[in-house]
Amino acid sequence: MKISFLKILFFSFFITFISCGKKETSEEKSTIKYTISFENAVHHEAEVKVTFSNISSDKFSFRMSRTSPGRYAIHEFAKNVYNVKATNSKGENLAITRENPYEWIVENNDGTVKVTYTIFANRGGGTYAQIDETHAHLNIPATFMFAPTLSENPIEITFNPREDLNWKVATQLKKVSENTFSAPNLQYFMDSPTEISNFQKRSFSVDDKQINFVLHHNGTEQELDEYFEKVKKIVLQEKAVYNELPTYDYGEYTFLACYIPNASGDGMEHRNSTILTSTRSLKDGGMEQNIGTVSHEFFHSWNVERIRPKSLEPFDFTEANMSGELWFAEGFTSYYTNLILCRAKIITDENYISGLNGTFNYVWNSPARSLFNPIEMSYQAPFVDAASSIDPVNRENTFISYYSYGSVLGLALDLSLRNEGKNLDDFMKLVWNTYGKTEIPYTISNLNDALNTYAGEEFGNTFFDNYIYKSEMPDYKSLFKNVGISLNQESTKTDFEAILNEQNITSNPKNGSSFYKAGLVKGDKIISINTVKNDNKNSFVDLFKKAKTGDKIEITFDRFGTQKTTALILQKDETYTIYAVEKEKLSNEILMNRKAWLSKNID
Repeated sequence: MKISFLKILFFSFFITFISCGKKETSEEKSTIKYTISFENAVHHEAEVKVTFSNISSDKFSFRMSRTSPGRYAIHEFAKNVYNVKATNSKGENLAITRENPYEWIVENNDGTVKVTYTIFANRGGGTYAQIDETHAHLNIPATFMFAPTLSENPIEITFNPREDLNWKVATQLKKVSENTFSAPNLQYFMDSPTEISNFQKRSFSVDDKQINFVLHHNGTEQELDEYFEKVKKIVLQEKAVYNELPTYDYGEYTFLACYIPNASGDGMEHRNSTILTSTRSLKDGGMEQNIGTVSHEFFHSWNVERIRPKSLEPFDFTEANMSGELWFAEGFTSYYTNLILCRAKIITDENYISGLNGTFNYVWNSPARSLFNPIEMSYQAPFVDAASSIDPVNRENTFISYYSYGSVLGLALDLSLRNEGKNLDDFMKLVWNTYGKTEIPYTISNLNDALNTYAGEEFGNTFFDNYIYKSEMPDYKSLFKNVGISLNQESTKTDFEAILNEQNITSNPKNGSSFYKAGLVKGDKIISINTVKNDNKNSFVDLFKKAKTGDKIEITFDRFGTQKTTALILQKDETYTIYAVEKEKLSNEILMNRKAWLSKNID
């Protein structure tokens, strides 16, 4: 068969065009390769090498992150990076310039830039990294530089663990070989904390998924076994809320726990793993006190990791991340934290109910409700979520944690739905199936619409209009009554004792309190009250006992070296008291309501 010259020419051009296209795609997706070593771990240092290849621009920048997934504030990880050097593919040094504190720039590269640097790391929590001779606890944004223009490129990283210390690697990254792992892109890489230590590990299977619990501690195998039984109960109870586990990317979910003296207490959710850190060992209180973080962070594998606010997509590693949905993402997760422990019988019904007191009073007695609704409280995360500042702030009067605010609203919504023959579990299932399982990021309006779909427009709009878009307080007294809980404000104390929990004023008095109205401020040193001198911590005990609402007392205090006197009119302590009514005093209907709320049957 003959082919004309023009056809041959066209065919040749077509093949060349296709080949060029393939070459361009390959260049765009070249693998970024990292290695990290820990020879100087005793001084909290690691040496990092990274190779960026197939670079198409003469001017190439690489940088450290300023934020970390799960945190919303600025954290300036570049401050712990030094000894930065760059070469081309031939090993020739490249000049580095700086235009800002977070970024390094090289020019006239030959398509490859090899970077080496030293990282200092000594905070073992969910946001930062810690390197010492006990472990290499790596939060990825705090440890590794990245190239913004190559954010969609695959990544391969080789960890060089200290064999002399029996270190092993635990991470949600995909395993390539013994100590080499991969990530499909920058977002997944940054979301993949890694624990390298002589840890212990337990695993169990749920359906077709494996749940791993990695524990770096100084305790025994028996202590881990006992603790792991609690972990398993939590996993199964939280699965029961949604009827299924998420589809983990590589079929596994891994808890990365460090319960060691040099850790910093924290918990941080990630897509297929979580960081759990505490200075409490399992032997010395951690068996009971650390387990709440397990419950909270695992619930995030649905709510926030896959039921994802649109405001956090994609996560920005260069600026603070603000979201108005944290009252739901963090707050509703906080509501389920202890509820799950109760359903798993890790804590009793009575302990769960009495445990509501602290959060409830913190939220509903805060003057900050007059300033911001739950959405606006969520907006403040970049200022409060482990953010640091040296100038004084007025958080006592202007801020309520979205964890706490959302938690008590989740409680109110759950009990309100139960009065309608529904429940919050089934609402969370609806949100999961609509936005989480499908991984379609949601908005506040979407949540409102979902509640309208689940419970009716009148119910849904009323809840959002009054308690989300506004800061009104639900009728908890009626809601609690239906599950056998007493709520009252019958304290005989005055707010004088509630505020003066120290001999001196150590926090900003709350707006409207007797101390606030008397003009007392943080930093004032109490000299005497009604001529009773401030001699020791028991000086004012008798005054506390005798004080009554409406009494006028005289306070002498020191402010900036000057002695002053003010008169104070005592006000009633507005603290709420929440407790479980004895079962013997409850009707069968209320007992069944309480059981349906606090118990969960798992087949």
